[in-house]
Amino acid sequence: MDRFERKAIKQGCRLVAGVDEAGRGPLAGPVVAASVIFAAPYPIGIGINDSKKLTPVARERLAPIIRQTALNIGIGIVWPLTIDVINIRQASMLAMARAIESMAVTPDMLLIDGNTRLELDLPQKTIVGGDELSVSIAAASIIAKTTRDAIMEACHGLHPQYNFLSNKGYGTQEHLQALRKHGPCPMHRMTFGGVVVK
Repeated sequence: MDRFERKAIKQGCRLVAGVDEAGRGPLAGPVVAASVIFAAPYPIGIGINDSKKLTPVARERLAPIIRQTALNIGIGIVWPLTIDVINIRQASMLAMARAIESMAVTPDMLLIDGNTRLELDLPQKTIVGGDELSVSIAAASIIAKTTRDAIMEACHGLHPQYNFLSNKGYGTQEHLQALRKHGPCPMHRMTFGGVVVK
C-alpha cells in the first residue's frame, strides 16, 4: 500500500502528500479534505485503509495514531454556503487545495484520490481508488472523515432536530422527515435535492 510513495521517493521526492476529501454526498455540513505526509518506512501494518471501509471505532482509533506518526497534516474545509455557490465538485477541489496550503511544509509530490488534478503548481499524480492503494491517501481519508464527523457532532448541539449526531448530514429517512417538518438550517446545502425549503 506504499508503492506510490516509494516510487515518488525513488524519483527524488522527499515529501509525498496523500490527499483526500470527505463529505461530497451529504445534504448538510461542510466538505472536508486532508493532506498527510509520512516519512519512510510507511505505517502500513496498523490497519490504515479507505475510511469508508473502516468502522467508526477503527477510524477513531487510527486518527490519533496518524496524527502522531505523520510528518505533517493539513486540513481544508468548505462550508455549505460556498458549496451552494460553486458546486460540490469545485468545493471538493477547493477543500483539497486548502488542506495542502495549510501544511507547514510544501510537498514535493501530491498523490490525489480520484482523477482530477488540482490547480496548484506542484507535481501531482491522480489515483482512482487511491484510498485503497496509497497509505498516505488512506490516512488523509481517515483524517478528513473523523474531522468532518466531529464538526457534524458539534452541529448536532445547535440543531438537534436533524440528528446530525447519527446521520452526519447524510439523507437518511429520519433526516428527510426532519427536513419536511422543520425545513433546512444554515448547515444545509440548499442546492442539494432533498433539502426542502418550507
